[in-house]
Amino acid sequence: MDVLIHVFVALHIIGIAALLGGFLTQLKAMGDGTARFTPAMLHGALTMLVTGAVLVGLNQADDQTVNNVKIGVKLALLIVILGLVYVKRDEEKVEKGLFGAVGGLTTANIFIAMLWT
Repeated sequence: MDVLIHVFVALHIIGIAALLGGFLTQLKAMGDGTARFTPAMLHGALTMLVTGAVLVGLNQADDQTVNNVKIGVKLALLIVILGLVYVKRDEEKVEKGLFGAVGGLTTANIFIAMLWT
């Protein structure tokens, strides 16, 4: 079971790397007002959602404690991120504030995962 959990943690990290990497590569474009949500950002967020749900299930099946409040907060942030990226995915330009919000929420999600014990 541990190997399976570690595989899904790795996939979860790949998802967040795609989401945050897509944001970071667009920082210069954000300054110019031409940033847009890339397909990698949407796919990364979807990967995070699926792998996160699987991780919760695997950890509960392995009789490990799961902090449901923490998972709920992370899920709420991810749903907001997914909603913003999905709705604006076809637009040529995304407003700076909206694009920055996705980056900020993604970063907040990372810090919640690492620091909330």
